[in-house]
Parts: sequence; structure tokens; C-alpha cells
Amino acid sequence: MRLSDAFLSLGEEPFGALLRSISIGKLKTYQMYEGLKVRLHLNKLNAETIRKATPRLWTRLNEHDEEFAQDLAQAILVSHIGMISAVLDFLGIPNEEGFFAKDVDATPYLTEGWQERVYEKFKDDFPRPLLLFYVNHLAWELARESDIFAPAA
Repeated sequence: MRLSDAFLSLGEEPFGALLRSISIGKLKTYQMYEGLKVRLHLNKLNAETIRKATPRLWTRLNEHDEEFAQDLAQAILVSHIGMISAVLDFLGIPNEEGFFAKDVDATPYLTEGWQERVYEKFKDDFPRPLLLFYVNHLAWELARESDIFAPAA
């Protein structure tokens, strides 16, 4: 699976919702604001410019620009670090407030059915597109799984 596929599996409207959930304050806190502004080709980075750029950003994902997908994923996920921390804690993956070591071996924690368990546990706590994206992102990042997780609505 490519990370861009995790975005594309959601559909364009849910993708827009993910973009609208980006926290400019969190981007500044984690010193990602300027880098994302450049990556998105925006003169100014705010909710309005992101909203207006959504169709163009969707096109870039359809072109499978994987570096762009990774930068965008990082911006979205850092905006929801509380959810990430909760999911990692639920799975038992060692982390520090949602961040884990890049060389972590998650194999012992991502046992069969982990995606379904995470989805069932958190589906009422977080927006569906965000949760599905994170489950697929985690599969891409740690498990290197090839299939998109997409439970019935």
C-alpha cells in the first residue's frame, strides 16, 4: 500500500474534512508550519487557504506523490496527537505521548485483527475519516501491510 492510497480510500469529501482538522497551532508548536506551507504551495497557511487548495491537493494525491502524502499525513496526525497516543496505548506499543522510536518493532503488538479492534474501540470517540486514516497509516508505517482497512459503515 502507498500512503497516498490511504488518503484516496477515504474519498475526496472526507479528505477535505481531514484537511480542515489540521491545527495551525500544533504545526507551529512542532515547527512544521513553514515546511507545510511550502509543501502545499501556499503563500499563507490558514483554514481558508487549505480549504481552497483541497481540490489541487487531492489531485496531487491521485498522482501518488508519496513525499507529499507523508508530509500531509504528519501535519494531520500531529494535530490529533491525543488520538494517536490513545491508540498506541490501547495496542500496547511503547510511545511517549504519541511518538515512538522509528526503529520500533511493532510486530508483537499488531496481532491478527488489530485494525478491527482499534476501530471498534475508538469509532465513537473520533471522526471516522481520521480514525480510518490513522489505522491505515499505522499499518503502512509499522506493519507494512498492503491492504487498505475499510470496515463497512
